[in-house]
Amino acid sequence: MIKPIELVIFDCDGVLVDSERLAVRLQVALGAELGWPITADEVVERFIGRSKESIVGQIAERLGAETAALWWSLLVRRHRDAVDTGLDPVDGLPEALAALTLPTCVASSGSHAKMRHTLGRTGLYAHFEGRIYSASEVSRGKPAPDLFLYAARRMGVDPAACAVVEGSGPGVAAARAAGMRAFGYAGGSTPAARLEGPDTVVFGDMRALPGLLAGR
Repeated sequence: MIKPIELVIFDCDGVLVDSERLAVRLQVALGAELGWPITADEVVERFIGRSKESIVGQIAERLGAETAALWWSLLVRRHRDAVDTGLDPVDGLPEALAALTLPTCVASSGSHAKMRHTLGRTGLYAHFEGRIYSASEVSRGKPAPDLFLYAARRMGVDPAACAVVEGSGPGVAAARAAGMRAFGYAGGSTPAARLEGPDTVVFGDMRALPGLLAGR
């Protein structure tokens, strides 16, 4: 028997805050600047949804550890500056949160400092405060299930009773690996085809999420 959903776990970038397009643009520019002419599609495929360690590791393999460290430091600084000039919640997200009655939390590949900044800038931090988890707290980032299992454990909920709202391929893969139901948001930078898979509902309008979670 399928367990009723008791907890909704949200990714952050591209699901709560409209920051993925910004990150893709910054990564493409850094690639051109530092010697890796990477395309936007390649950034989505290689970097979106993955941890700092995964991203820096890939860059180091290509350009060396020193350049990878420089790349990451520039990315962090430029991302912060860009967020300060204007960042919004994902379209329809405030309406979806207002309609949800289930407990929620956040589990993201981003650092706590980054989430404090982006969620704070968009007025969402207070909504999730005390229920925010980062890949820095587990040994393996997405697509491994560790982060989502950790969030479920901290929230005291059986993984089989969790639903994950994700906007990246590694994220939906991590949700499925954790034995959770995945809801793949295709309104961001990742095409719907990269989100599809077993136990996964793909949708394009965040306002539809409460109905989807209720099985409508």
